[in-house]
Amino acid sequence: MPRLILIETSTSLCSTALVDGDSIICSRRSDQPRAHAAMTAVFVKEMLDEAGWKAADCDAVAVSAGPGSYTGLRVGSSTAKGLCFGANIPLISVGTLDTLVWQYLDSISVDDGPTASQDLFLNTGVQKPNPVFASQRPRTNDIKYIIPVIDARRMEVYTAVYGIDGQRITDIAPVIVDENSFAEYVKDAVVIGDAAEKCKVMPAAQFINCCPEANAMLHPALARFKASLFEDVAYFEPFYLKQFVATVGKKLF
Repeated sequence: MPRLILIETSTSLCSTALVDGDSIICSRRSDQPRAHAAMTAVFVKEMLDEAGWKAADCDAVAVSAGPGSYTGLRVGSSTAKGLCFGANIPLISVGTLDTLVWQYLDSISVDDGPTASQDLFLNTGVQKPNPVFASQRPRTNDIKYIIPVIDARRMEVYTAVYGIDGQRITDIAPVIVDENSFAEYVKDAVVIGDAAEKCKVMPAAQFINCCPEANAMLHPALARFKASLFEDVAYFEPFYLKQFVATVGKKLF
């Protein structure tokens, strides 16, 4: 059974986890501002020490692929590449929106038992849930769609629509949110992500405001590992969706 290092740095939350077989055995997280560069590698070392492993004892590193914060994605990608090069192990990328979708699907499995989508996606029987958002317990009876949303400043979000089976229905795109966004889906949808709060102009069935976490990468990372869907470590670049634009401060020196 595989041993994986999971790294999620696409938003303001910096989180990491270790996988042994089909289970998360330890994890770290920090929501301190600008913690990614200082804490990501430290978290990985702490977890490896806790497990009594070296990086070379792992079978792959999975990293958040984006979309999300340019700086956060760069830090995660650089850390993951360094681990892969140093330990000569493969790199797996997991889309940030996929991670949010599984964060919701895992929370359903806590309330209602394993979801059909887990077997559809993996066909391995892996049923390791993530911690539930205690103050935002999911309602499942009226949910047909999942709309993960990553903050892209102002009223814009990075998003796509997924079915309750975890399969993506629409293209990933930057969207300016208003009351008519996703009209075909939103009344039967849960909106989840760090931009869920500002999406309340939409008439969705439920909103869960949270950042993507490394623990929720478990299912998609295992699926990609078992299918040998590895990235080229030298040439892998995160999916920024929009080009980074540097700005000049108003204060002149």
